[in-house]
Amino acid sequence: MPLYLTTPAGTALSRTAFNSGVWKPAIRATGVPDNRHNGMHVLRHTYASVLLDAGESIKALSAYLGHSDPGFTLRIYTHLLPTSEDRTRRAIDHAFADDPQTPDGLETA
Repeated sequence: MPLYLTTPAGTALSRTAFNSGVWKPAIRATGVPDNRHNGMHVLRHTYASVLLDAGESIKALSAYLGHSDPGFTLRIYTHLLPTSEDRTRRAIDHAFADDPQTPDGLETA
């Protein structure tokens, strides 16, 4: 797998180096407060929430985040999962729709 963020020597850029050398200077330059709510960890949670909202599995997300146990991922990110009521309602609406479309409104093939 190719590296997208590297040091000048072409090696992997560590989270710490990226945070102090790239992320924090960038948010300071835009006037965004340099605090916990705007830190690197927020990017991780954003990534996880976008994937979960798109329907990615906990097992796959766990692998993407580098967790060895999907149960750990579930315990950490369960609050980001769409509610089962919303998923159930969308599934039933889709099943009984007059014009078969996917739950997100795109026509099926």
